Amino acid sequence: MKKIAVFTSGGDAPGMNACVRAVVRGALYKGLDVYGIRHGFNGLIEGDIFPMASYAVSNILQRGGTILKSARSDEFKTKAGRKKAFEHLNQRNIEGIIAIGGDGTFKGAQIFHAEFGMPVIGIPGTIDNDLYGTDYTIGFDTAVNTALHAIDNIRDTANSHDRVFFIEVMGRLSGYIALHCGIGGGAELVMVPETETTIKDVINTLEKGRDKSKTSAIIIVAEGDEQGNAHEIATKVKQQLTKKLDIRVSTLGHMQRGGSPTSRDRILASRLGLAGVEALLEGKSCHMAGVIDNKLVFNTLDDAINKEKPLREDLLNLVEVLNT
Repeated sequence: MKKIAVFTSGGDAPGMNACVRAVVRGALYKGLDVYGIRHGFNGLIEGDIFPMASYAVSNILQRGGTILKSARSDEFKTKAGRKKAFEHLNQRNIEGIIAIGGDGTFKGAQIFHAEFGMPVIGIPGTIDNDLYGTDYTIGFDTAVNTALHAIDNIRDTANSHDRVFFIEVMGRLSGYIALHCGIGGGAELVMVPETETTIKDVINTLEKGRDKSKTSAIIIVAEGDEQGNAHEIATKVKQQLTKKLDIRVSTLGHMQRGGSPTSRDRILASRLGLAGVEALLEGKSCHMAGVIDNKLVFNTLDDAINKEKPLREDLLNLVEVLNT
């Protein structure tokens, strides 16, 4: 193998740039030519592929987002679109790809490999931390810390005005951000898609707090909770409360995706980027690099996408215990 390419796809995550840097410099260190692909699968189809030198990734380690840009691609979902992408790679004699992204990225990479035999290694870059085969994904730690900073600020206001705040964080299918923010932010309750929390449970928590002379409360809501988003849940609670409470809602939104990555995300991204290069050289394909118990591991893309990554029961229990 002499030439490889790297791209980022799906939602951006802090640490993606650190991973791109590790891929480029790791590949050059190993004697490979390395190419960047702009705008993910769209760039593959359009041939937006360019050689990358060491200086191309200077001073990007600390930057959020992705210098390679990211985009969704409907055309790549078609056989004709994927054929165009392969032809652009073939014209440049590119022999392997490193795909940085989440489950959507990996599904596309998996199909591409099956149809054209292009070796591909996936690197988990998503703030949701919802991929099997790694303890943490690139961007998760930064997203949690960004959200925690906002939650701490809101807590000050909640205390000052004796208010209940429902704070919505990202997590359409996964409650990892909500759970870690709930523990780190001292929330009275965490609502996540993986476990059912009724409106009655929320009301009971608030009323118990009032009985213990708590004058404010923070409820963390993952956007994909079965009861709805934070605004919907707050409305339901207001309608069913017997005692009047001053209830407010704050949705943190896409601020969680941006910002300078934490040291943990920079180190994780660097380890996984180099691991991806080495995996291609060792002949691996259709695998995702991950870290479990601080050890580098590889799992198939199929497992990474389809196997369940449950929330830890001890962490769920911790929220309840510490709210006693």
